[in-house]
Order: sequence, then structure tokens, then C-alpha cells
Amino acid sequence: MKLGLNNLDASKISYFKLNNEINIPQDGKIPLNKDKEAVTAFFAENVEPNTMKFDSFQSHIDYLVKNNFIEKNVLDEYSPSFIEELYNHLLDQHFQFQSFMAAYKFYNQYALKTNDGNSYLENYEMRILFNALLYANGDEKLAKSLATEMIAQRYQPATPSFLNAGRKRRGEYVSCFLLQVTDDMNSIGRTINSALQLSRIGGGVGITLSNLRESGSPIKGVDNSSSGVLPVMKLLEDSFSYSNQLGQRQGAGAVYLNVFHPDIIEFLSAKKENADEKVRVKTLSLGVIVPDKYYELVRNNEDMYLFSPYSVERVYGVPFSYVDITKEYDNLVNDDRIKKYKIPARELEDEISKLQQESGYPYVLNIDTVNRNNPIDGKIIMSNLCTEIQQVQIPSQLNDAQEYVKLGTDVSCNLGSTNILNMMQSPDFGQSIRSMTRALTFVSDASNITSVPPVANGNKMSHSIGLGAMGLHTYLACHHLEYGSPEAIEFINVYFMLLNYWTLVESNNIAKERKETFANFEKSKYADGTYFDKYTTQSFAPKSELVKQLFEGIKIPDISDWQALKENVMRYGIYNAYRMAVAPTGSISYINNTSASLQPVTRLVEERQEKKNGKLYFPAPFLSNDTIKYYKSAYDTDMRKVIDTYASAQEHIDQGMSLTLFMRSEIPAGIYEWKNDSKQTTRDLSILRNYAYYKGIKSLYYVRTFTENNDEIGSNECESCSI
Repeated sequence: MKLGLNNLDASKISYFKLNNEINIPQDGKIPLNKDKEAVTAFFAENVEPNTMKFDSFQSHIDYLVKNNFIEKNVLDEYSPSFIEELYNHLLDQHFQFQSFMAAYKFYNQYALKTNDGNSYLENYEMRILFNALLYANGDEKLAKSLATEMIAQRYQPATPSFLNAGRKRRGEYVSCFLLQVTDDMNSIGRTINSALQLSRIGGGVGITLSNLRESGSPIKGVDNSSSGVLPVMKLLEDSFSYSNQLGQRQGAGAVYLNVFHPDIIEFLSAKKENADEKVRVKTLSLGVIVPDKYYELVRNNEDMYLFSPYSVERVYGVPFSYVDITKEYDNLVNDDRIKKYKIPARELEDEISKLQQESGYPYVLNIDTVNRNNPIDGKIIMSNLCTEIQQVQIPSQLNDAQEYVKLGTDVSCNLGSTNILNMMQSPDFGQSIRSMTRALTFVSDASNITSVPPVANGNKMSHSIGLGAMGLHTYLACHHLEYGSPEAIEFINVYFMLLNYWTLVESNNIAKERKETFANFEKSKYADGTYFDKYTTQSFAPKSELVKQLFEGIKIPDISDWQALKENVMRYGIYNAYRMAVAPTGSISYINNTSASLQPVTRLVEERQEKKNGKLYFPAPFLSNDTIKYYKSAYDTDMRKVIDTYASAQEHIDQGMSLTLFMRSEIPAGIYEWKNDSKQTTRDLSILRNYAYYKGIKSLYYVRTFTENNDEIGSNECESCSI
């Protein structure tokens, strides 16, 4: 056996060179054949000589178990003959990676390796095998169904799930976490500990600081004692940097603050390049929580009042996050018991735009839009590191020993994605989605984050999952549809209606089988049937002839189907409080040879900077003379088309979506009718944020700006939340 992954001879490797030649046009054309050659060379020069060989499949499995690579209890749910049969079924599909980037990413990032990192211990089929066996939990029929969905690349579990499934030495299967801090030192201390614990086991952590009293507010009757949210941000940033999985990944955290919090300007300023080092946060992501009232004040060019969370909680008896600012704004302004500060609303709007130009932050969470469309009893107060997870939370209460006097609920999320191009070729669309729902539900059931009790409690009560989609631009290009066209927007609306319908069907089936629903189901809009009103009063079937053709052969539920589902849900309930979310798709979309999430591609040939190996190139999937004109860059696309696309999907999604805005520092002429010159301004970003709000978008993720010197500002990739 050759042990060589750590000692590869660069002079004998051709695959990097071949991949790089994609970026060198030949006769004015992209030499796509070079990427195919790079795949072949990668297997010949890297994978085949460095994969450990075994005499038989069973000896391979025995080795993995004996040497603590694979969990025996996962395998013990099945007979050895079934496991081998399932593996052979996967091999019979003759899967091949469609690009060098896909193969490289899988073997570099996901494939199981020996302890010294010098040999591969599994191929793509075996990684899928362990995923299917784990999620099916002993159900042979489901295991085969899931294996088939994954090898056909119709379903892709999120990175933590796909990477860790079946492994003996692993992190958690869940992708990310949401925590809230209440306004006391015990909660702050416990949250910092929780951040350390959650960052250690994997996944990004989102934390809302909106409940904390502002800088200068009193502590135990002493004025000007509080230091506000900035020192807590620094403590959290240091915690994430320290707890980084033995240096394997940078700790990933995001903090959210309500725009009506008095520390909002200082909060934003902490991310600026010229901020004082004492307060500057370099690696922490920032998000703002924006009630409807803010947009009204900005539109009318009025002053806005910022309210002390300390005095608001004393008057209202609940933490600041749980007060409806839009509804209570005038009462808050007129209540002399509440300390308040006044700033021009457009001054804050300008600060948000300036920071987005400089850093890509802050994320934007339109909190009233989120809660208006929330079918579950309770209040959503924040989002996660990638802005797509939005679930009800309940605050905890702690004593001075930092023990839970009242255990609230925080959030863990486990994600998966459909690959749109391949899903549309499924022999049974509904059955595919039902199997995926089962897989995600297993991850929720198996998750128990004991080190952070509110997260464990929230998961136990909600059984929440998040199924989404990737590859929209690839699908549209392959079918000669322009991104953002009326037909493209109609297509994505029908597609997500189908995801909604079939995840509801299967969640209802699980509730029937187990005679169990999520906690407080009886108080939800599902229980009283009102959730289904729009589906039982209008048809969401395709209307244009073109979109009808795209869905030919796929069952489209009609009003009677929705009515029957409504009756079943009202009678038996559903198991999962939340079912859908659209995450960003990072490395895993390369493996699936598809475009990321629902967004346009950024380039015809995407350039990736790899730490050790320089630049790698990824041509747009299925790029050809037939598709090239439909692959316009996101940076040359009117962002209102992206917003319209996401808004069309959002209509059917119970949580949110990671919607990135792509801008050029020099905006091409003709994209935006309000532009008189080419330079990007804060006004451009403000117009687009407001447009998104009025279109019903729940959240905005990064703003990525492509500069004149080919830099991308705000282009960090969150691997923990990426599907």
C-alpha cells in the first residue's frame, strides 16, 4: 500500500495544471475538456494509488469498525448481507464526478482517511452508504430509498451530517445553533460557556444581544455602570476563536441587535476597519433585527427613538426581544418610565449601507415579516449565522449558580438540500421528498446537545428540520430560461409549493405513526386549519404552457389534495414544527455539480483560492454553447430579479432563506433606472433593502461587492451552515 497524500510529488501531478488551464482561453473559447482531463488525472495520480485496498467488502467494514473509524451500532441495525447489497446497488449506479472541483472537494474534505491522513478509507459510494444506514435507523426500505436519492444527487445532507454520518470520532450532525442572552450576568456567563461548547462540537452559533441593557445604563441603581453590548461581543469573539475544533476550523459566530437598541451605532461601528482595537470585532458576523416601524420612519425621514432594554423590561415584564416594537412604538415614546434616545432614522440607514459597502455586514432580519408568517405559537426573535433559520424561542431563567430555574428553548438546526435539476428527473417527486423528510427527522431525533440545555430542550420540543434547494440557475440554464424571467419565477414558486406539500404529508405521516406532534401543536395555525387557507382557495398549479411542460409527469396537488391534507393535519397533527429553509450551499454544491442555492452564478468559471494548492477553477455546471448565454453573472444581474425569485419561493417556506446581494463597485449601465453614474452608493443598497422588505423577504444575508481590482468584499463562506 502506498502512503502518499501528505507527500505528493508536485512534479508528478498534472491535475492542478490541467484544472488551471480552464482559465486560459483557446481560440477565444473556454477549454472545458481540460477539466474532464483533470478529473481523470486526479483519480489516476491521487485517488487510486492512495486508497487503502481490502480483500473484500466485509474485510473493509471490519477494519473500519475494529480501528474505531465507523460506529458499530449503526451497522448493527442491519444484516451484513443487506449492507453489502446496498453498497453494490450504489456501485451499480456508476456514479462519476462531473468536475475536478467536485472530486477534489469530496476527497479533500469529506472522505474518511487514515489517522495519519495519508490514505483514503472510503469512496463517494461508501460515504453515501453510511449516511443512508444512519438516517434510516434500521429501516431497510428507507435506507435503499435514501441511498438512491443521494447517489442520484437529488438529495444532499448538510456538511456536518454528510461528513459525520456513521463516524466513530465525529462532531455533531446539526449545522448551527441560535442562542439568546437575557439581561443579567448569569445569562451572559452561561451564553459564553454555551458558545465555547457549541463551537467545539461544530456548527456556527447565532446569538441575539438585544435584551442586554445599553452602555451607560444603571446596574443595581448605580448610573453609567453598564458597558453595553460591545464588551460581550468581544468576549464572544474570543470564545469562538479559542474553541475551534483543535484548530481545524475558525470559530464561527454571529451576533444580532435590534435597530431600536441604544447601542446600535456602536454595534455597527465595531466592524469598521478603522475601529479602535478595543472594540473592533474582526471575525464575528453582525446582523440587525428590523421591525416594520423602522422602514416607516426611514420612508418618512423622521427621527427614531431607541429604547433602553433595561427600562422596557421593567415596564413590560418581558425581555426587550419579546416586545412588539412596531405595535408599541408610540406607547414606548410616550411612557416617561422608559429611557430613550433620539437619532435621525436615515442616519442609521446610511450607517447600515456604509458598513455593507465596506464589509458585507450587517445581515438584515425583517422581524415583523418573519412573525406575521410564523405558523407556530410564540415569538421569533432572531436568526442564525446564515439568516435562514427562524424559530420560536422561550427565554430561560438562571440563578446565581447559573442553574436553570426555568428552562427555555433555543434552537439547533439540521439541514438538507434538494438538487433542483436532478429532482425534476425523479421517478417519484413526492416519494423523494418524503424520504428526505425522514432523513432530516432522524437527525433531529438523534441530536441531544446536553452541554447547552435550552438547545436540547428546544430540539426535543420542536423536532424541527430544514429542507431547501440548490441549483436553480443551473436548472434554468439547462432549460434555456433567463434567471428572473416570469417563467423562472413561476417555476420556483411551483417547486417550493411541492416541497411544502410533501414535507407536510410526511410530517403528518410521522405524527400518525408515533402518535406525537411537536409541542403546542394545538396552538398552531396548522391545528386550526388557517395555515391551509391560501392553498384551499386558489390553485398553485403551473399557469404558463412552458412551466406546465417543465412539470409534466410530476403530480401537482390540487385544491382537493390540499383540503384532504388539511383535514389529516388537523386530526393527527404534524411531527416537525418547522420543515423548510434555504441555506447557502458552499463546497457541497461543487460536489453536486450545480449552482449554489437559488442565486445566479458569480462567474462562468469560478475561481477558488485553496490554502495549499493555489487557485482552482470551477466552470459553471453544464456550461456549453447551448447554455452559456443563460449564465449571466450575479454581479451583472439586477438584484431585484434575485429578490423576486426568493420572494416567490418564500411564499411556501415556513422559515427563511440565505439571500445574498451581489453588487459591483462600478455598476454597469442600464441595470438600475435610478442610476445617473456608475459608482455604487449607499442609496443603491438602501433601495434594494427596502425593495426586499416590501416584497416580503424575511432576511438578507451578505452584500458581496466586486471591486475594480477583482476583490470580493463580504464573500466569506460559512462551511458550518453550508449545505
